[in-house]
Amino acid sequence: MKVAILLLEGIVPFDLGSATQILGTARDAGGKRLYSLRVCGAGPVRSEHGFMVTPDYGLEALETADTVVVPGVHTGGPVTDGTLAPGIREALVAAAARGARIVSICTGASVLAAAGLLDGRAAATHWNWASTISRLYPQVRWNFDVLFVDDGDVLTSAGVGAGIDLCLHIVRSDFGTEVANRAARRCVVPPWRDGGQAQFIERPVPAAAVGSATEPTRAWALDRLAEPVTLEDMAGHARMSVRTFTRHFRSETGLSPRQWLLRRRVAHAQLLLESTDLGVETVARRSGLGSATALRQHLQATIGVAPSAYRRTFRQPVHQAHP
Repeated sequence: MKVAILLLEGIVPFDLGSATQILGTARDAGGKRLYSLRVCGAGPVRSEHGFMVTPDYGLEALETADTVVVPGVHTGGPVTDGTLAPGIREALVAAAARGARIVSICTGASVLAAAGLLDGRAAATHWNWASTISRLYPQVRWNFDVLFVDDGDVLTSAGVGAGIDLCLHIVRSDFGTEVANRAARRCVVPPWRDGGQAQFIERPVPAAAVGSATEPTRAWALDRLAEPVTLEDMAGHARMSVRTFTRHFRSETGLSPRQWLLRRRVAHAQLLLESTDLGVETVARRSGLGSATALRQHLQATIGVAPSAYRRTFRQPVHQAHP
């Protein structure tokens, strides 16, 4: 499978490295590489840290690629004024039009947005760029509280480590769990984190579209995950009827309020399993899922594993003295 990784001015080196490392490591049982990688661009570019990166291929690599990956950029038009060099725009639009899968890591989503490829679609990027990118590209349904968004032919991720999660998700989708897990082991990274998991450990980022009508209520609900918050409670907090609130909420997040709240509770349960020694019953109670049975059911439905198995895989060296 041919993959073109596009270099732009201000490229984030980690994002370039994560895409080449994860996809380049994916191999079949016989050791054969499953992706043919071509790092391409319009010419040498300067990274965000000042050193130069020279691509081996020109933009013509996008013409035959099955997948195009755009790493993050922290300087330049896409993240400062919404502009994009015409040659880059045309190459990306042409690749998408002929059916190539388009992928971005971190602020690479701003490049896709500047090319018009995210108009009306759900997309993720780094939470720290929420205000800037929302202002530049209001036509995109931004979700700043997830690791990545798989929207079929366009996939976007949050920053830094989330690019690894997205690349492993791509490998898993293309070649199956065994290949993805093997690549993860070779790179010494966790094999799976659900795309809906919060972007950073302290708490889920309470925004899907900054400045939107339901944003304050989402933040309010996130502070009360352990409480029995209902749809009526959320609508009352937003001072809307249930019907109006639900319409606005779905428009801004792509989910119903109940779906969104359940995902946040499951994500918080994952967080507690990763970062504390709390018992399963306590994790279920603190995440608002009610019981260990409910936690097991929802975690199994979400990522296909039991709480104990999830904790063994993702346990972090952080201890909670008082369960």
